[in-house]
Amino acid sequence: MSKAVVALVLACFSLACASLASASELIDRNAAGVRLTVDGKGGALVSYRARGRAWHVLASGAIDARHPTSRKPQVRFRKDYSGRSWTSFNGGCRAYDGPRLAFLVAACAAPDGSYWALQAWQRPLPDLGMVPWLPIQRTTELHLSHWSGPVATLEVWTDWIYSGRFHHLFGRLTYDGRPVYGFTATSMGSPKDAYGRNIYLDTFNSPYGKGWSRENAFLAHNPTGIFCYGFYAFDPTKGYAHPRGFPSTPRGPGTGEKYRLSVIGPGVSPDVSITVPGLHDYDPKNPADVEYERQQNAQLDSIVGVDKLCRRH
Repeated sequence: MSKAVVALVLACFSLACASLASASELIDRNAAGVRLTVDGKGGALVSYRARGRAWHVLASGAIDARHPTSRKPQVRFRKDYSGRSWTSFNGGCRAYDGPRLAFLVAACAAPDGSYWALQAWQRPLPDLGMVPWLPIQRTTELHLSHWSGPVATLEVWTDWIYSGRFHHLFGRLTYDGRPVYGFTATSMGSPKDAYGRNIYLDTFNSPYGKGWSRENAFLAHNPTGIFCYGFYAFDPTKGYAHPRGFPSTPRGPGTGEKYRLSVIGPGVSPDVSITVPGLHDYDPKNPADVEYERQQNAQLDSIVGVDKLCRRH
């Protein structure tokens, strides 16, 4: 591997590769029998079973999202898990007629015209196609959202990098036409503020096996909302959570037939996900490959702006 590639890999470790992160709209994990009702006062009641008992969670006090700012905190719900007042909650669920959502469990249109939704997906899976070894990694998270305006937009493009030697993808995360990003993160790329967002990348029918596997996760960059990812072989014991005694044999590259990228929506807006087809290996003698790479490089150049981490072709 060249020094340039090594540098890019190290940049991924220090700036982009993510561990578990928190979500302000997280309601619970491994919820069953989920029901959603809403009222006309900006409140919702989420009922479900988890850990051997029934739960009735009241959520209120937030809608949509703020654009990134250091002057105000991001919006978040007030949540009451006590179960003391849920029987007096006067709500219903008008038929949902909003945008199509990924991972949807339940959705309602409120009397004021806003929308509420519950989505459930396996966000905490370990990277590099590793089989979960901790209970938390196998959980399915239940997320609640409330919005009246647009939902976030996740754009993704695929190409090759380093003269076609490696597969590559890039994209951007925006909300209401403006970039989504945070201000602080851990050295491994987990957001430390409520504005930051990780993009979770799953790969389908890859060297890890049949079906979907988690390849990695990475930050939407400050201040552009841009992200990029190269498919390389990584040492799973360097910069990644791994079970005790796990071998340092490189894993990957996790190239697949298709890729699914998912992200928690900014503020309390819905989570979004997009699936794109994978690519074959680059053939410099194939005019179609050469032209496609030229077009994708131009696409990257057109969106990268001041981003310093995603300029490599």
